[in-house]
Amino acid sequence: MSPPRQEDGIPHTRGIVAIPLGGARREETWSGADEEKTVKLKGRSLQRRARARGIELRHSASGYALIDARRKAVLDRHDMTLDEVEAWLERG
Repeated sequence: MSPPRQEDGIPHTRGIVAIPLGGARREETWSGADEEKTVKLKGRSLQRRARARGIELRHSASGYALIDARRKAVLDRHDMTLDEVEAWLERG
């Protein structure tokens, strides 16, 4: 850092902001934030639609699952994408 300067009576200091290797992380970019928001809003919308039909939408590391009232996975799948969940909800 350079030493403080006092040209107008207010002390100023200059510093260098460190940038991570490879540039900004994905979550720090506008496009990354927009993608995350879109996925979050779509998931919540599908969760409301599923609840209206008496089904629960669950998320895990392997994907999404629709769970019926008997606590059984719809289509015996626990690895659905949001697009597949949406298509299944539109069909039924």
